[in-house]
Amino acid sequence: MTAAALDHLANPDLLPLLGRTPLARIRTPLPLPQPGFWAKLECLGAGGMKARSAVAMLRGAHARGELDPGGTVVESTSGTLGIGLAFAGQALGHQVILVGDAELEPSMRQLLRSYGAELEIVEHPAPEGGWQAARLARLREVLDRLPSAYWPDQYNNPDNAAGYHGMAQELISEINELDVLVCSVGTGGHSAGLVEPLRRRWPGLRVIGVDSVGSAIFGQPARSRLMRGLGSSIHPRNVAYRAFDEVHWVGPAEAVDACRRLSKGCFVTGGWSTGAVALVAAWAARTDAGNTVATVFPDGPHRYLGSIYDDAYCRTHGLDPGRAASHPVEIPHPEAVEVTGWARCRTVVDPLEVRP
Repeated sequence: MTAAALDHLANPDLLPLLGRTPLARIRTPLPLPQPGFWAKLECLGAGGMKARSAVAMLRGAHARGELDPGGTVVESTSGTLGIGLAFAGQALGHQVILVGDAELEPSMRQLLRSYGAELEIVEHPAPEGGWQAARLARLREVLDRLPSAYWPDQYNNPDNAAGYHGMAQELISEINELDVLVCSVGTGGHSAGLVEPLRRRWPGLRVIGVDSVGSAIFGQPARSRLMRGLGSSIHPRNVAYRAFDEVHWVGPAEAVDACRRLSKGCFVTGGWSTGAVALVAAWAARTDAGNTVATVFPDGPHRYLGSIYDDAYCRTHGLDPGRAASHPVEIPHPEAVEVTGWARCRTVVDPLEVRP
């Protein structure tokens, strides 16, 4: 057996480490006092939140014969799925090639390489579709070079959502009653994977999607975004639009403010997605007093020490937490106005759906 083959032997002993993350009660004012909500701390799981979907996607590909034992896996990532795929690659025995972009932090690049992943970095965003479109174009070039490699296509792969059914069962076993679920939306995977089993348990469950200002997912125009990990310049088909009762767009100043309040108030914090969902979950808990609210904190703070938690970075980008909105502006329809800060809309549309 070659040295390369030895490098990619499966290590199934990793798989029992997947999931079973803690559930924390968050009562920190965000920014106003609120009665508390539950947060699933995915940063404390091996491989992070997206290890769940990465393992599910590779196992699904095995079952369909799309991925050979020891085959190469190629995917586009802004970082979080990359960690998950590195975990899945080691557990299931696959070399992983990740296509990132110039905004991928040096520390994340080092971490991904330390886990055995190879990186392809694009240096410029595409004129249309930004960094995501540029990464997907490079990914297709890699697939042309490696025609036997497997592309999970996280944005459109139903196994992405299926990977979160286990998290749903964990929540069902941990919470007696759930009235409101707040989910960040990027690929659409974890929200789609949670909603169906949770609504079987609690049919009246309300679901709030949390997007980034400048994201096209829910019908706003695509713009350059500071926030990574949620939002998209494309329209992922894993997004379960009909599952959402409303959507909130959160700006970077609000996310920074929420993250810093979390770090000082309850020690549990994270990145852009964590700040955004924490803000909206606190709003939901405060607005509907007596309701049980839960959300998912996708990652921890470490990769954001040079951005969210860096005063110089925040000054450079005009992110003054003191000027962050304390409540959302309500708009009647996603196409009514382009939002620039925290906004709420109770009309949820699929931008690609043909309407009369």
